[in-house]
Amino acid sequence: MGIKMKSIEFNLDFKREERTGLGEAIFCGGKSAKQINAILEAISKAGRSVLLTHLTGDKFQELSIELKASIDFDPSSNTGFFSTPYPLCPPKNIAIITAGTSDAAVAAEVARTLTFFGHRYELIQDIGVAGLWRLLDRVEEIEKFPIIIVVAGMDGALPTVIGGLVSGAIIALPTSVGYGAAESGRTALNASLTSCTAGIVVVNIHNGYGAACAAIRMLTAASRSN
Repeated sequence: MGIKMKSIEFNLDFKREERTGLGEAIFCGGKSAKQINAILEAISKAGRSVLLTHLTGDKFQELSIELKASIDFDPSSNTGFFSTPYPLCPPKNIAIITAGTSDAAVAAEVARTLTFFGHRYELIQDIGVAGLWRLLDRVEEIEKFPIIIVVAGMDGALPTVIGGLVSGAIIALPTSVGYGAAESGRTALNASLTSCTAGIVVVNIHNGYGAACAAIRMLTAASRSN
């Protein structure tokens, strides 16, 4: 006898924010438009808002007209804000730094995640180690931020270099940018994991959402200790 499965299965976690300080987000990769529609309809009935990640343009177009009208979709980051995001907090405590322009899409997911959860940020782009003067010219500015998310592919050297120049918490976010031996981001990932600069936090390849959430957790923990 075959196993009968429901056509759509999900179990929303509306109490996640109470436990972790971060509301639930919907990872749209691997989900059908029908499943996403059903999830968003349930969220709408509950009067909640939610961040959508890995929502491609094609998948967005497949959603119902009514739901699409409630989504702020950003194709550069493949993210969507369903309903109203959190109000923005005044201070900018987080810097997002990219090694190169090719890392911009991953950085955009970081930026959109922070914005949805109400956190302002400073975006500093294209200051990779191939032109070290670009980084050195902005060290004093970078030093002002308690949390620094560094987005880099290829050799993944930038998080280590920045970590040796400033005192803020460094979150390394590897990307798949690079040629063959870069191994789709694995070289950048391993470079950060084996960094000689102490205390670098590392998230998975292209995990902009995870990097942003790590930064938010750090800020939440700091605020609770004050």
